[in-house]
Amino acid sequence: MNKLAIHGGPKTKTTPFGSGNRFGEAELMELKEALEQGTLFYHYGEKVKQFLHKFNEMYGVKYSVATSSGTAAIHVALGAAGVTAGDEVITSPITDQGTVIGILYQNAIPVFADVLPDTYNLDPASIEARITERTKAIVVVHLAGSPCDMDAIMAIARKHELKVIEDCAQSYLCYYKGKLTGTIGDYGCFSTNDFKHISTGDGGMVTVNSGREDDYAVTHAFADKNYQRFDHVVSRDIHHIAPNYRMTELQGAVGIAQLDKLTWICDMREKYGTRLIEGLSGIAGVYPPKITEGGTSSFWFFLFRLDTEKLTGSVDDFVAALNAEGISCVRGYIPQPVYLQPLFQTKEAYPGTNYPFTLSEVSYEKGICPQAEEVLQTSVRIGISEFYTPGDIEEIIEAIAKVAAHMIKGGLS
Repeated sequence: MNKLAIHGGPKTKTTPFGSGNRFGEAELMELKEALEQGTLFYHYGEKVKQFLHKFNEMYGVKYSVATSSGTAAIHVALGAAGVTAGDEVITSPITDQGTVIGILYQNAIPVFADVLPDTYNLDPASIEARITERTKAIVVVHLAGSPCDMDAIMAIARKHELKVIEDCAQSYLCYYKGKLTGTIGDYGCFSTNDFKHISTGDGGMVTVNSGREDDYAVTHAFADKNYQRFDHVVSRDIHHIAPNYRMTELQGAVGIAQLDKLTWICDMREKYGTRLIEGLSGIAGVYPPKITEGGTSSFWFFLFRLDTEKLTGSVDDFVAALNAEGISCVRGYIPQPVYLQPLFQTKEAYPGTNYPFTLSEVSYEKGICPQAEEVLQTSVRIGISEFYTPGDIEEIIEAIAKVAAHMIKGGLS
């Protein structure tokens, strides 16, 4: 086998990855129609309504609410679920900050359960072990498009009378035992920012899975300052504070066109991610991700682990060598679990105060989620695009196999 590129050998990947345009004439047409309405406010225009109707039909839900971002969607779901000051909300330590912002804005306390070592999703046993009399909800994160073990999680939630909010920012059109992620818990939260399967620049949606009109009314109002805007009636009889997280008609317009592409996007990503798992299986020292039993993934990114006991170098050495082969990658999904951020180490969500952490005994020391810490230290993240070619995927596999062969103990020098 050729010498590693990082040591002067030939690169595995010498041609550009496949690429394409996310936006085109369909989006321009929808935007033109939005501007011609004479209003860009969701209540008076038709684009956000059309976008939600299309999304609801795709997901088989009766009600959903548009928001200004995926972070906003989670906050709206938490507010609609009744999460308030002093409540505890269990979630994953391997996630974006957007998952926990809404918890803290409700003056509730994030509690982090550990993850499974092969799917990188929440471990149901760890969730149950974290439940206290303060626990109000569970925010499950379907990381990278792979579904959590929702049967086990929903059973725990019902046993303890907890609300379940699904963070589906990375899991469009992913199935768990025949059900779409985002339709299984009490609420499903989606993101349409520029770093997701579909983009409206920023934006999000919340599915209201009870199908009840009263639940929908509460969720809808929480995204709009607790104003009740239905049909031609607007009520400003405000009893509790709520944020302004409204989606604009411009976002809705782009979203309509983007939804037409979503099935193709997810199908291509599933095809390529599945091939990567197949291609990496059996390579010594390399462990591709496991998809939860009964689930499918639309692979927002591809995260695989390394057995550092079998390698001559570190994970960072592996990453450097793989980048030199022409395969862009980084270590882990985030640098460290969320609870090791300064915000949680100092328990200072708001400058100058430790509230709401003072309402709970929750602690955030290193080691509380050992599997999550290990996953982030031993994993490598590679991007996937629906615009890649099959040849691109084969070259990724070839490059990983090449680096592993050189770095495995007893392998090539």
